[in-house]
Amino acid sequence: MRVNTREGLFLKASSLLFFSLLTAGVGYAQDHAPDAAQPEYDIVIRNGRVLDGAGNPWIRADVAIKNGRFVKIGKVESKGREEIDASGQYVSPGWIDMMDQSGPNILKNGLAQNKLMEGVTTAISGELGSPVPSDQLAQYFVELYKSGISLNFGTYYSEMQAREAVIGEANRKPTSDELTRMKAMVAQAMQAGALGITTALIYPPSTYASTEEITEMAKVAAQYGGIYASHIRDEGKDLIPAVDELIHISETAHLPGEVFHFKVMYRPGWGRLLQEAGAHIEAARARGVDVAADLYVYTASGTSLDVCIPTWAQEGGHDAFVKRLANPAIRERLKHEISTGIPGWSDQVLAAGGWQNVVLANAANPANDHWNGMTVTDIAKAMGKDPTDVAFDLVAQGQGRVTAIYHIMSEQDIETALRFPWTAIGSDAGLSLTPPVPGAPQAYGHPRGYGNFPRVIAHFVRDEHTLTLEDAIRKMTSWPATRMRIMDRGLIREGMWADVTIFNYDKIQDRATYKDPQLYPDGIDWVLVNGQVVVDHGKHTGARPGRIIYGPGRSISAPSTILPSSSR
Repeated sequence: MRVNTREGLFLKASSLLFFSLLTAGVGYAQDHAPDAAQPEYDIVIRNGRVLDGAGNPWIRADVAIKNGRFVKIGKVESKGREEIDASGQYVSPGWIDMMDQSGPNILKNGLAQNKLMEGVTTAISGELGSPVPSDQLAQYFVELYKSGISLNFGTYYSEMQAREAVIGEANRKPTSDELTRMKAMVAQAMQAGALGITTALIYPPSTYASTEEITEMAKVAAQYGGIYASHIRDEGKDLIPAVDELIHISETAHLPGEVFHFKVMYRPGWGRLLQEAGAHIEAARARGVDVAADLYVYTASGTSLDVCIPTWAQEGGHDAFVKRLANPAIRERLKHEISTGIPGWSDQVLAAGGWQNVVLANAANPANDHWNGMTVTDIAKAMGKDPTDVAFDLVAQGQGRVTAIYHIMSEQDIETALRFPWTAIGSDAGLSLTPPVPGAPQAYGHPRGYGNFPRVIAHFVRDEHTLTLEDAIRKMTSWPATRMRIMDRGLIREGMWADVTIFNYDKIQDRATYKDPQLYPDGIDWVLVNGQVVVDHGKHTGARPGRIIYGPGRSISAPSTILPSSSR
């Protein structure tokens, strides 16, 4: 045998080792301990105040990481291949963006710099749907993983995607055959790994979908363990029936329901409507309906300028819409409806208190870009025109999506929403295609894409004491992970994936503003994704260790199953 042929050499080597131990004594063992020759861990984070993500008070501990996962929390004697000194800093699980908008761009810029720099390690996208149709989604995940991403990414599929693919922009109910085809698309998306289905019920053609249609589609997602999440039908004066519609769909279809960006966009309802809507959600939860919500923490919303125009005028798509806006008689009708409101439509102008609270963010036309950053009222004064006509013209002349900022919410309502235990944090913002250039002029826009998560801590924990730090971290980590059934993230626990955000509590600060929306925050020094450093001393390292977050309905036959994934 092989052992016997080398027995003499083995005995000789053993004798030499024994002699060496006698002559060198204890010093030999100390100088040649296994951890001195080879680090036991990949990374050790030392001396930090560790927040586990479950809402518990912080503890002083070291955190050891190996093969992408947490392997030891406490006193770590052995060395890491890389060591991070977190003295004076908080060590948190990586932050989860419950309402991300990166789907359209993540394949173009997998580094997602603005997301990582504000501490986000996992993005849940898809308010307006998955980046590709249902029959391409499985292959899309393959391409995304191969291209490399710096954060973890999952997406919903939109009910609107199926509706538009089958019946286009028409404002009508689907036939029985059409509904069957739409359901098949939802099933296909769920099998590819979608997290559930969404609606955005203020945007055509999603707004044309009835409660019954959505419920039937949600039942398909429920069969695959999915979630129904919605930009609900009204966030203004009819907020309560809109929330009740989501509760009804969730309860009837037997799947969790999530209210996207929970808020009140209606000045007369500030201080009242959100509390009432929260009571409806709590009553539903009390009877066993799994509904909850997420929010961003700014008092302005950001969306298309055309949401100020009744949706009936948008039927048939963009060209038909622009043609209607050119008709003087239709213009007069629309102006009257905007000034008075009409049943079944959320009037953003009335809700905001007038055009003076609507700021043009992006005219999407070089000829009109000089108006960016001005209110529609001020633009109208400069032009000598009616503000509503100005809005119509800007929309009609846009060479893409014309966007606006609506100063329409109250901080009191944000504080109320944050205090509900079932709310999570979502930015309603996507990744930027390119990093900002220091000192370069910036377009007017919404700061939530660069500052939303730091603002939770800086403003609503440290300054206003709306939340405790422990609960704020829970809302950004373990609660969204639990909510999305991502059971191996969101906590600093042995065996969990090592997503980490390390921040300085005294220095953390959102810096982005509406005038300068692309400013990175202060106070976030390190971010790790799956055990790899992606932000080091406030700088993106270029690492792309992100994984795909798949839904539970992913089929074993889907192409995406060849890839490493995060289980749910």
